Order: sequence, then C-alpha cells, then structure tokens
Amino acid sequence: LFTEKMLQGDVTVGMSLAGALTPAGIGSSSVVPLINAGFVDWIVATGANLYHDMHHAMNLPLYKGTPFARDPELRKVGVVRIYDIFLDYNSVLMATDDILRKILVQAEFQKEMGTAELHYLLGKYCAEFEKQTGAHNVSVLAAAYRAGVPCFCPSPGDSTIGMNVAGVELKGNKLRINPSIDVNQTTAIVLGAQQSGGRTAAFLVGGGSPKNFMLQTEPQIQEVLRIKEFGHEYFLQITDARPDTGGLSGATPHEAVSWGKVDPAQLPDAIVCYLDSTVALPLITHYALANHKPRKLKRLYDRLPALTENLIREYHAHNRWTIEDIR
Repeated sequence: LFTEKMLQGDVTVGMSLAGALTPAGIGSSSVVPLINAGFVDWIVATGANLYHDMHHAMNLPLYKGTPFARDPELRKVGVVRIYDIFLDYNSVLMATDDILRKILVQAEFQKEMGTAELHYLLGKYCAEFEKQTGAHNVSVLAAAYRAGVPCFCPSPGDSTIGMNVAGVELKGNKLRINPSIDVNQTTAIVLGAQQSGGRTAAFLVGGGSPKNFMLQTEPQIQEVLRIKEFGHEYFLQITDARPDTGGLSGATPHEAVSWGKVDPAQLPDAIVCYLDSTVALPLITHYALANHKPRKLKRLYDRLPALTENLIREYHAHNRWTIEDIR
C-alpha cells in the first residue's frame, strides 16, 4: 500500500507520530530518511517526540537501559527513564531546556504563530546544531526544515517545548501559540491536495492526538466548513491499541468512514498493522527506500500561505452568513 499506492506522485502523504519514537532512535533511522526521500509531505507529532528529537540535533547522549531499573535510585543519581531509554537529567534534559529557552526569546519568536512555524524555526536551529556537531541527518526537525515539511503539534502545551514556552511567557516573552492556525493550515493542505486533482494519505504511527488531528481535516472540511468532500483515500496505521476499548487510538478505518475521515470507496486501500511501531516503521522505511525512487519534494511549508488563502476563499464561497447573522 505505502510503496505502490501512497507514494504515487499526486498523493500528499501525512504522517502522525505518537509514542516514544525519537528517544528510541526511530526519528533518525526512519522518519528522517522518509523526509529526505520525499515520502512524507507533512507531519503531526506529539510535542514530546519533537522535544526529544532536539537531543539528537545537539548530539546529547541517550542510552539503552532497562525498564526494570529501580526508579527511586535513578532519581537519586539524576537519570530519567523513558521505558528502556536512559538520559541524564542535567547534561541532557536541563541542557536542552537551557538552549531551548535561549532560542525562544529570540526576536523571530516574538509574535503569535502556529506550531508549524514554531517547529520550522526550531528546525533551523537544529540544522545548525547538526552542522556544529557533525551529527548529520539525525534530527526530524532539521530534516523537515530543509525539506519544507511542516510539523504540527495538536497539544503544544503537553510537552517540554510547550512548558518552556509557558515559562518564558512569565518573564514577558511575546510568543503565543494559536491552535486555530494549525487547524486551518492542516485542513488547507488536505483541501488543496484534493482540489488540485490529487489524493491524500494518512500514515498513522501510533494513535492519540496526532492521529485524530490528521484525520479530523476531513470532518473540518465537510462538517464545519460545509465543503463537499469524501475523505482521505489512503489509510495506513501501525498500532498496538485494540478497537474494542472504544478509544481513538484503536479506532479502525471503517469507523473513520462514519465520520467522513476516510473515503468509503477506498476502504480496500486501508490497512491496520497491529505491531510495535519501533519494529514496523524501520521495516516499512527500508522496503520503501529500496523499492521506490525518491519523490520530488512538495515543500508544503513554503506553500502554507497560498493554501490557507485558498481555504479562506472556499469557505466564504460555501458560507454566505456573517457573524452578525448567527449572533
């Protein structure tokens, strides 16, 4: 599905990332090569994945540990655990925070913005860190910056990046994150792809908020903006979540059809892989790189202003009411 259908030239591929992927090295080993090959056009990720990605850009060490360690002892010696990944509290966590804080108070951050712009600017710094440390192609943020791949975070406050944004705000920093910008820009990407005669694909690594944020672009078009659409054409998810619990993480593409998220005519092109993402994604990445030539970069970040303007025009064309009409 991914190599033969989703990677056709007219398909815009969105990838959602949930779970502890970048701490485990999956960003460097899989997501970065997919970005560089033009196989991923836009990303929705947890803030934690993008924060821990910065350690790699700064060449700060993470270690393979054990999930059976005595956590009170780890706390005493200043070691933080992400399942079986260890990182030093002072030399990695606090060091990253110190650098991030210095970045966030720079002049280019002193305004309201969405998370795509926030992560693009952070990616610029991460790309420079890669040059300084010689650790090339290890950071998702840096690779996305170079390739013009917008990276969104649906819950920016739920991460150490968001915590630091909030922290410097207490000192008078002017950076404000507007989630409506993200909702409109992600929707604009999907609408623009569909209206240009193309198709859209959702490559969902894990579940959670990133999965829904990527899929809700279609209900936003159909339900809220009242523009006729049919849903994403391609759906590929890697998950360990069961559907019978009723949670979004385990929700099937068939359920997504009922919401307008997936085109019902395309259900044969919807696959759920029940496997650990840290096993499945490297295998899919290796197969895709070995069997499909690189695609031309769509550079959607550069096109966000034009795509958003198109969304605004289409919305007004389909909705003649004013705020005063419904007040």
